[in-house]
Amino acid sequence: METKTGTYQSVTTKKAVIMDQSFRDSVATINAEGKRNFLFPKKPKGKLYNLRTAISLVYLAVFFTLPFIKVDDEPLFLFNVLEGKFILFGQIFWPQDFFIFAVGLLAFMVFIVVFTVVFGRVFCGWVCPQTIFMEMVFRKIEYWIDGDAQQQKRLKAMPWNAFKIRKRATKIAVFYAIAFLIANFFLSYVIGIDNVLKMVKDGIGAHPVTFSTLIGFATVFFFVYYWFREQACLVVCPYGRLQGVLLDKKSMVVAYDYVRGEPRGKLKKAQIDLSQGDCIDCLACVRVCPTGIDIRNGTQLECVNCTACIDACDDIMTKINKPLGLIRIDSEENIQHAKKNRFNWRVAAYSSVLVLLVGFLAFLVISRKDVDATVLRTPGQIFQTQPDGRISNLYSIKLANKTRKDIPIRLELEDIDGEITVIGNALVVPKESHFQSPFFVKIHPAKIERRKTKIRIAVYQGKRRLETSETTFLGPGG
Repeated sequence: METKTGTYQSVTTKKAVIMDQSFRDSVATINAEGKRNFLFPKKPKGKLYNLRTAISLVYLAVFFTLPFIKVDDEPLFLFNVLEGKFILFGQIFWPQDFFIFAVGLLAFMVFIVVFTVVFGRVFCGWVCPQTIFMEMVFRKIEYWIDGDAQQQKRLKAMPWNAFKIRKRATKIAVFYAIAFLIANFFLSYVIGIDNVLKMVKDGIGAHPVTFSTLIGFATVFFFVYYWFREQACLVVCPYGRLQGVLLDKKSMVVAYDYVRGEPRGKLKKAQIDLSQGDCIDCLACVRVCPTGIDIRNGTQLECVNCTACIDACDDIMTKINKPLGLIRIDSEENIQHAKKNRFNWRVAAYSSVLVLLVGFLAFLVISRKDVDATVLRTPGQIFQTQPDGRISNLYSIKLANKTRKDIPIRLELEDIDGEITVIGNALVVPKESHFQSPFFVKIHPAKIERRKTKIRIAVYQGKRRLETSETTFLGPGG
């Protein structure tokens, strides 16, 4: 049998198939001259596409409403890298809590690994922001303005005239307006929605830098969704390349059942060919693919598991009275050996690590202190003898309040008798800020046996001990 490029070829039996790998030498988004090849995927339809749309609507509703949800007049989520202030689920995190973010990021990465090992790139096709905005916002608007795939192709090939200019101008204006809206909300996750609204009220002249940043965000979003598109997944995002390492034959991916589908052949009326597979080579799966691949070639870097090909194939199978699921979410091993997926040791190992990381992360969040205190002996200062004979040392305390309320504190010596005298006003740490104050520690000479004595200073909020710091007390001891 003659081999087709990028297709399965029957060798001896229906189950013994090999695949021509020459399709991997190029990508659908680059033509033979090395220039960008724009794709015009057919508008998907079907149960999975409807489910993706519903999930996307929930996703978009959350994205556009979260900035307005507040806890104690603070956003529910904030990632202010400029001020080093982060808020997650109403809890404020500062640079001192960076290790918690590191553990959280590690837990997220392990989760992605486990999820990919088991379910492939479902994350990319169903909940990735790039895919949500591209396929469920901008692509839908494009279908509304330019029409379906064939109409878009005709419009692209059409010479420039009033009709084409009007279409392109409308599309550019709508795309940029939506990109600008997304940029505003993206910025609200960085500086807060109140600051964004204040910038709008004050005008461009009052906030030129912020407005320039906003325009920059909007332009980048417009460029990605108007021109760059699927290239963001193929070229920029490293996740697609990671799947080559993470996936194995047991991973659940969008897969073509070549055992059932091969050898392919056109649908023949009034005739049944028992040697022919269920695939009628209609290319419906290829026409709806947003990255331009043929899923029948097997797992590919470009596939984002959007499941559009499943809907398209199921629609064809229904029309020709064939069983559904010729393209489905399944593993290579299941298709090859006709068996169900099993929980393997690698998934168990990743899952165990994930559980440990999540547990450790939860412990860090729960045990996180409201106030961080650092006590330092003032450098270059020796001890002083007070009029009453006591020895004093000068110290400085640095405090970071991570809460939304002012916290009055007091200092107490532990394990040794003495007195702490704060210079200036009482210690009250302002909300969401840092505070520093000098203080004296006074101890009777009889309590000092060495030149350098280890002492511990406890920081209290009311009766609650927040933290204990160890430092050195200098004295005249031998």
